[in-house]
Amino acid sequence: MNSTLSLNRPVQNYTLGSFKNPKLIEARPSRHQLCSHLIDFSKLKWFGNVNSRTGSSVQQQLRDYSGESRRITSRRIRVSSNDAQFGSFPNKGGTESSSFAEFITSERVKVVAMLALSLALCNADRVVMSVAIVPLSLAHGWSRSFSGIVQSSFLWGYLISPIAGGTLVDYYGGKAVMACGVTLWSLATFLTPWAAENSLLALLFARAMLGVAEGVALPCMNNMIARWFPSTERARAVAMAMAGFQLGNAIGLTLSPILMSQGGIFGPFVIFGLCGFLWVLVWLSATSSTPDRSPQISKYELDYIMNKRQKSHAVESKPKTKMIPPFRRLLSKMPTWSLIVANAMHSWGFFVILSWMPIYFNSVHHVDLRQAAWFSAVPWCMMALTGYLAGLWSDTLIRNGTSITLTRKIMQSIGFVGPAVALVGLTAAKTPSTASAWLSLAVGLKAFSHCGFLVNLQEIAPHYSGVLHGLSNTAGTFAAIFGTVGAGFFVELVGSFQGFLLLTSLLYFLAALFYIKFSTGERVNFDESADS
Repeated sequence: MNSTLSLNRPVQNYTLGSFKNPKLIEARPSRHQLCSHLIDFSKLKWFGNVNSRTGSSVQQQLRDYSGESRRITSRRIRVSSNDAQFGSFPNKGGTESSSFAEFITSERVKVVAMLALSLALCNADRVVMSVAIVPLSLAHGWSRSFSGIVQSSFLWGYLISPIAGGTLVDYYGGKAVMACGVTLWSLATFLTPWAAENSLLALLFARAMLGVAEGVALPCMNNMIARWFPSTERARAVAMAMAGFQLGNAIGLTLSPILMSQGGIFGPFVIFGLCGFLWVLVWLSATSSTPDRSPQISKYELDYIMNKRQKSHAVESKPKTKMIPPFRRLLSKMPTWSLIVANAMHSWGFFVILSWMPIYFNSVHHVDLRQAAWFSAVPWCMMALTGYLAGLWSDTLIRNGTSITLTRKIMQSIGFVGPAVALVGLTAAKTPSTASAWLSLAVGLKAFSHCGFLVNLQEIAPHYSGVLHGLSNTAGTFAAIFGTVGAGFFVELVGSFQGFLLLTSLLYFLAALFYIKFSTGERVNFDESADS
């Protein structure tokens, strides 16, 4: 079904919902009008699409009963997403393809696509150093442990910004804060070559500034999705955005060696930095912070989002969040700590794999830098795919009556226990291909966490999701610094990557048990001191 329909050509396919759209019919009071009070369109949406004969009949009635038919039929009407859910199972009317087309062309999908691009740039800018660290270490004579310190300098800045950034996101909204964040981290990436040529201190400062700016990315993503998507589509929206996040790893790992071979060690830093500046221009001109402020959204899609959101306690249903959030009450609830522990373990595994896998393949399996980057990139492509499938499954479980709490626990259990088992298999791999297969399984199953704790942030604290994300991200950053630096020292002392992977596997099991015990999918009252 095309997203744009012209009423002056034969009608092929209409949905009953579209005739409820006031943009389609500008009717005047008349006893001949189609009486909307006689038909509850919300109860008829399961009939699917009206066939062409019915569509033609309704169009004929409109021509008979409206004195403005010529003017109406000459207009081209943009029809956006209807109530049918993207990815829903086909019914007898065969509405699945129609729902897909309408969802894909909706305004909210444009927003999540831009978020996915920003997160792809976020990780591409971040992962370049994982590839560049090998020639930089050789050029400067850095030890394995000092290379870990250089890589962790990103996390020093990332440690500072999540809480402050999350608070700003809750107060000012995700659009403005994301634009500032992408501008700053693109500038830091662009200036990295200059910093590296001048001094080690300047390089560490540039990487730390990259971390400061990127600390707002995920809180902004959460904020925008909470504003633009109803709860029944939220897991898929997060999965789509995080697919960009994972593809950014693959893009950075695969393109960096190619760009380095053509433009020198610092070629990818310049290219990715310029791409970030271009993204900011498009973001500011083509998106809005909330659906009701968008000049491009259709009336029908706006009504759909607002009606769905009213049923699920929307972010805007209460007065604006206080500038200083109730930190003591936030930290007094065990569901908060379940999110903090989950984010910490997720970040530990994420940054250890992201930072050390190219070196792992290079030193353990003796492949060159370009091959090591390719072997390390394949798992992130797998993560993008499995993350989206996890989102579809999660939303389906909730629509079919599974509680949100149980759904989040199922997703998080797969997201932690799966990688724990796969990392044990990775330690026994004898060839690069086998190792890449185990790593792909570990990272792919890890994506289920995005439909666990990452969506759970919006559910237990919709008005404090930004600062709560900041708190959990800060804990995750501490864990990532400890894991990234600790891996280097561990390998130097023990002489084995495998031992550190087994330690990571054990931590995954323990974090899964903690989340299962203390997490909830219900909204927690953080505005009162009493326990919820």
